Amino acid sequence: MTEFPLNRYRNIGVIAHIDAGKTTTTERILFYTGKTYRIGNVDEGTTVTDWMPQERERGITIVSAAVTAEWKGHRLNLIDTPGHIDFTAEVQRSLRVLDGGVVVFDSVQGVEPQSETVWRQADKYEVPRICFANKMDRVGASYERTIESIRERLGANAIQMQIAIGAESGFVGVINLLEEDAWFFEDKVGSEPRITEVPAEFQAELAEKRAILVERIAELDDTLTEKFLMGETLQIDELKAALRQGVLANKVVPVFCGSSLKNKGVQLVLDAVIDYLPSPLDIPPVKAVLVRDGSEVERYADDSEPLAALVFKIVTDPYMGRLAYIRVYSGKIKQNGNMHNATKDKKERVGRLLRMYADHREDITELGAGEIGAILGLKFSFTGDTLCDPTNPILLETISFPEPVISIAIEPKTKADQDKMSDSLTKLSEEDPTFKVRQDEETGQTIISGMGELHLDVLVTRLLREFKVQANVGKPRVAYHEAITKPVAGHSHRYVKQTGGHGQYAHVVIDVEPLEPGSGILFENKIVGGAIPKQFIPAVEAGIRDASESGPLAGFPMTDLKVTLVDGSHHEVDSSEMAFRMAAIMALREVTEKASPVILEPIMKVEITVPEEFTGDVIGQVNARVGNILGMDERYGNAKAIHAEVPLSEMFGYATELRSATQGRGVFTMEFKHYAQVSDAYMKKILGRLG
Repeated sequence: MTEFPLNRYRNIGVIAHIDAGKTTTTERILFYTGKTYRIGNVDEGTTVTDWMPQERERGITIVSAAVTAEWKGHRLNLIDTPGHIDFTAEVQRSLRVLDGGVVVFDSVQGVEPQSETVWRQADKYEVPRICFANKMDRVGASYERTIESIRERLGANAIQMQIAIGAESGFVGVINLLEEDAWFFEDKVGSEPRITEVPAEFQAELAEKRAILVERIAELDDTLTEKFLMGETLQIDELKAALRQGVLANKVVPVFCGSSLKNKGVQLVLDAVIDYLPSPLDIPPVKAVLVRDGSEVERYADDSEPLAALVFKIVTDPYMGRLAYIRVYSGKIKQNGNMHNATKDKKERVGRLLRMYADHREDITELGAGEIGAILGLKFSFTGDTLCDPTNPILLETISFPEPVISIAIEPKTKADQDKMSDSLTKLSEEDPTFKVRQDEETGQTIISGMGELHLDVLVTRLLREFKVQANVGKPRVAYHEAITKPVAGHSHRYVKQTGGHGQYAHVVIDVEPLEPGSGILFENKIVGGAIPKQFIPAVEAGIRDASESGPLAGFPMTDLKVTLVDGSHHEVDSSEMAFRMAAIMALREVTEKASPVILEPIMKVEITVPEEFTGDVIGQVNARVGNILGMDERYGNAKAIHAEVPLSEMFGYATELRSATQGRGVFTMEFKHYAQVSDAYMKKILGRLG
């Protein structure tokens, strides 16, 4: 492998709505960069980045795959992310470690619901991006309308970089507005485009669109604005430099067009990645917190700085064991070297260092600042952990993931499967932070929770096939939560046990109050004057967190609750961590019963796209499922998009009902919005079922 200076690195992700063509675009990038010798196809199941058997069967991306490629003297670390909302954690963790993004849109549909979600996630992490209007060869495709919908629905400053030559099945190439040349993609694989002068019939449109583009770019730079107003001709180099600065500052997004499936226009997107997206040197230094005193420090992308790296993904490989994908922000990781996991406060030894190429890999001796790679042999490190220099421990901001909203019970068929199952579930939950496993204390069942029906379906299939576990799987259930609705102050509990020898003594006084939705469990210690010695406070907090796993009404986990430890007492001899933990558990169980507890259910944001003649029926369906219609907007081809909020418990089996009501032409997407209180009647129903 040739080595590249850091300014020639591009860590980029391909992100989009499901079915916009991310994986197809990634496959073309691999082909044109010389990484593959034949083009992979999603429909034939021959893709490189969708390498899991289930991805190939379903034709969707489930795990983000990391690939290294080279283009025009630059190294691209490319991550192909999933588009389905159930795998949103994969997109989130990838965006956290990427420097730039290529957002792919279906140019028939324009901006779709999941495109909005990934766009907002990219905004959150301030990831500069360029756009690619894909599928220009399809009936109803429109490059201009896609740009319009990016401006309207995403509020982005999108600028047109090209003119499409031909439309739909007659789409043959593009005209570049800045360079003023025409690219015709005529050979089957599109690897030798014919580059010519702009045909005469496009000259007028080129002059008009280029003038708009030059003006939009000039606005991004004061010097260029001055030159533009003075009527001077702006050079291509100046325009590209100003546009690059605008993209890096997230002020503008250039939009390109093409058809990945028909091999048209992908090379120009690759050129744009190099021209406009950042290298690790262009992004601000990463902020971290010093472990010893909590002060903030910055780490620059430089091999000579102390090591700072983030684990953003764990993969269990059946042959090699646990692979940890990492992004190195500063310093260097050497093969067989030592480093410190600051999150867990553990020493880690580097086994093999790998550069990933989807499911192929090659050994390397070191990973430098700004690089993405994988380490084999880490024992304690998981997603979101910081790896750093042992002499200089720091913590990077971790990755926060949404809570799972749906769960199913799973039981091993035989005793032998029991151990195998718990090992396999542990491995799967290490890989996927939105997948949770717990034991139901009352029934003894294993309950697994995830982000949606497809998410759990994929995990269960992996359990049965990849890990060879025989198990019975229950029906999906909603992950309800419990919360309190009124504060209770000064609740006291004394835990006293007299046995032979030492007794047990602990006394706590707590206040509880409800919090804003989505706050989780907060614990505050307000003990003054040592009524409870400092060393017992963590035990009290642990007890509170234990007790909050099971609410007073139906044993669902509690949330949105603040517990303040205000007073208590201890015994010089009989008090212990165990006693304080028990006292806290009992106190919280008693006090939540007095605090008017309620059950919360997940509410989903649903968008249903249907032909206009079916809107009445579909609105009727949503109302019948206790949904709340928020509004409607027009979609291409005489279709309407209906926006609604519906309880998740009402959405099971909806896909079949929607298909039969719309002759198979309706589609819907849903994502978790928030938790909301269930009605009294519904609460009685839930408690009756459990009772």
